[in-house]
Amino acid sequence: MKRIIFSALCFLGLVSTEAIAQQTKLVYLSGTDKDHTINWDFFCTQGMNSGKWTKIPVPSQWELQGFGGYNYGHDKKKWEEQGLYRYNFKADKSWSDKEIQLVFEGVMTDAEVKINGQLAGAIHQGSFYRFNYSVSKLLKFDAENLLEITVSKQSADPTVNDAEREGDFWVFGGVFRPVYLRIMPKTFIDRVAIDARANGDFGVDVFTGNIKSGDKVSVRLKTLKGVVFGTPINYNIAKPADSVRLTGKFSKPALWNPEFPNLYNAEISILRNGRTVNVLNQRFGFRTVEVRKSDGIYVNGTKILIKGVDRHSFWPESGRTLSRKIHLEDIMLMKDMNMNGVRMSHYPPDAEFLDLCDSLGLFVVDELTGWQQHYGTPVGRKLVKELIIRDVNHPSVVFWANGNEGGFNFDLDNDYAFYDPQKRVVIHPWSNFNNIDTKHYPEYSYIENAAKKQDILLHTEMIHGLYDGGHGASLDDNWKLIRQNPRHAGGFLWALTDEGVVRKDKRDSIDTDGNHGADGIVGPHREKEGSFYTIKEVWSPVQVKKPDFGSQNVVVELENTYLYTNLSDCKFSWQLVKFPLATEKKDGFTQISSGKLSVALAPGKTGSFKLELTSNWKDADALRFTATNKQGREIYSWMWPIKTTTQIAQQNLMAIDKEKSKISDSEKENAYVVTQNGVTYTFDTQTGYLKTVENSKGIVSFGNGPVLAGVNQSLQSFKHTKTADGGIIVESSYTGESTLNARWVFVLGKPVCLEYDYTQTGAANFYGITFNIDESKVTGMRWLGDGPYRTWKNRLKGVSTSVWEKSYNNTITGETFIYPEFKGYHANLYWAEVEAGNSTFKVFTDKSELFLQMLKPDKAHTTFISHVNPPFPEGNLGFLNAIAPIGNKFKQADSMGPQSQKNISVSSKVSGKLWFDFQ
Repeated sequence: MKRIIFSALCFLGLVSTEAIAQQTKLVYLSGTDKDHTINWDFFCTQGMNSGKWTKIPVPSQWELQGFGGYNYGHDKKKWEEQGLYRYNFKADKSWSDKEIQLVFEGVMTDAEVKINGQLAGAIHQGSFYRFNYSVSKLLKFDAENLLEITVSKQSADPTVNDAEREGDFWVFGGVFRPVYLRIMPKTFIDRVAIDARANGDFGVDVFTGNIKSGDKVSVRLKTLKGVVFGTPINYNIAKPADSVRLTGKFSKPALWNPEFPNLYNAEISILRNGRTVNVLNQRFGFRTVEVRKSDGIYVNGTKILIKGVDRHSFWPESGRTLSRKIHLEDIMLMKDMNMNGVRMSHYPPDAEFLDLCDSLGLFVVDELTGWQQHYGTPVGRKLVKELIIRDVNHPSVVFWANGNEGGFNFDLDNDYAFYDPQKRVVIHPWSNFNNIDTKHYPEYSYIENAAKKQDILLHTEMIHGLYDGGHGASLDDNWKLIRQNPRHAGGFLWALTDEGVVRKDKRDSIDTDGNHGADGIVGPHREKEGSFYTIKEVWSPVQVKKPDFGSQNVVVELENTYLYTNLSDCKFSWQLVKFPLATEKKDGFTQISSGKLSVALAPGKTGSFKLELTSNWKDADALRFTATNKQGREIYSWMWPIKTTTQIAQQNLMAIDKEKSKISDSEKENAYVVTQNGVTYTFDTQTGYLKTVENSKGIVSFGNGPVLAGVNQSLQSFKHTKTADGGIIVESSYTGESTLNARWVFVLGKPVCLEYDYTQTGAANFYGITFNIDESKVTGMRWLGDGPYRTWKNRLKGVSTSVWEKSYNNTITGETFIYPEFKGYHANLYWAEVEAGNSTFKVFTDKSELFLQMLKPDKAHTTFISHVNPPFPEGNLGFLNAIAPIGNKFKQADSMGPQSQKNISVSSKVSGKLWFDFQ
């Protein structure tokens, strides 16, 4: 027996206050999402598992189920298979006097639909759009009916292929969104289009079927809790028409915005002779969107700044067939990054995603498909209508986008307003249209110079996140500049996720089509990359200035960058913390006291607030400060060290118990050897380097340094002397492009200390000293410093000072997805333990703002894009005072702002100390 699912979809909100007969009923013929499917009969004409009738879950993409062939939009050779679907269902006898529509939420690409051997209507062309057929006259009631669908992957309309199947994204085939019957009375409400303004003005276009003279259309508003709001609006039908418009005025509605996503229900009814014939409930929000020329974008009278991301509808195992769980996860990821906007790239999403944007609060740009090519006018006009009538009532949708990056059919620009009573502005992502410059991937100088222009800026794609490049890197600089321009309305980062598909024909490996799909802030299964946390901090609506710990009173300066929220709606707390010592096998930190801070600060304002810390606050290692929003979600947690690097180093060195055994030395050919506490240090007298270290367990994987990073040098002198207290000092001096002095100090009862200084001239990617370790022996690292993610010169935010630990991995960001990456630059080092079995050792520093270089990341396979493969020193274990920035797919680093430039040398010497414990 076939399973039939009854549901009232939230995008229609179909609820009746009358008898069951007056309800509009949805009867699912397919499942509802990727996790709830129904098997249909299926035949694939080409490719995998073709040429035989079998079963396929619906909804789904047939490639992900092992049929046909895979294509990325850039592929020259395209698969052209068809999928033939069959499904038997029973039409209930009680439906015989109803209006019945067969609704498809999305089919790729051309769909020929038959009921009991008869065409339901014209072949539908266009993948991402809801379409329907009236099938009342085709059904057999109280009997089995046969639904047949022939789905052609390639469209018969070449412009549909141009717009949809030649783009920079994966292209699939199949009935990939749900299919259902919409069963209504003969007189029915087909759809509505609402225009509800912030001042309480309300209008609704009600589209009906078979309405008669004398009927009445009524609209009653309710809160989501069912409380009636205002006075009902009525309209008496004198002469039947396809639609009627009802208008009214409501006093002081609760407005919709991303921070306060207030919603209402409009209960629209048709009444005949006092009896309710049909009811439709439509959820909506009161809000007004304005584009004020040469000024900005306003929502409810407030100038907005969009902090957004471009989102593909995608999941590795199911393609573009998704679920509420995935939609919710994606929105929560955006919220966790303190975003307030999302652009639908490059097609309309599932309606359920927009429902969640409405209820949880995100600005949305809803987009007609087109990537550098566009739909022809005849088919484009049909698809614009399907896009708008489905999505018109979502208050989250603030703009329509007519294609992408040149994929604009200008003949369609005026069509949007035919179906949208709100007359939302149409944009052309990538170009300047309707006085909104949506420039993609602007350089820093472009944003600077745009301040002199009169057009509003809204970058619909910015800071391309290929591999580990972009996204967080340079965002801090660019965002500061964007905030300075009063005509800048923000932008959307490219993109939320790596678009990686699990390939049935490649042993279920994840394929991002090289560098085409590896663009995400998160991986295919939403694995968080380092930029995730950088964005979270840079886009925090609460900006905090680090306190001055030199005074007795600790004061934090807060800036409220919310659009609508007073900080009195947020919660603030502090913790004084201690970090574990390197000798303790603990991670994280220990709280020694805590408290709260009350804040009231209007949007756009800055204020200073005293923290009532406990009297022993100077005994703490650090102060942690946390802001939480009104939903209880962490906005951000800042960790500010109180103790200096030197103080932390001394605490740790005192905890290391060393025997005061005699320090001995010897000389061999080209080698000088020092032994202390069972550890033997061998220096190469020809190079001056510490060549090898050996303890009681064997050779330690450490040596060949220190080398001045990125500089050619020659040994000027090598000498060793004994001190009066039984110690030994080994000194090496180098000349060349820069100078380096290295001084190894062996003291009874203490770890060996390397004292070094150098001078370096000229701009460089990095400054500092390096050594070499055997990567094959390294199993992990534990350290006190900023983490757990690596950093770049132009991506220093989003990490936090604590004791971290991570295991070795060889992740290439965007190609493999074990995060955080092990290799790379790590900021603000205090101490580190390099875990390498018998070769494990610890190192401590007194140098503030020192970077630890842990090995060298392997280059991404598309190495021709040098911007996302920054340079590293020749050595693979570095202690650096400056590191390299990273670029993005389209821009080299030095075009992206001040933090993205090479490092400029200082005239004075740079000096530091490192203590090594090889026992």
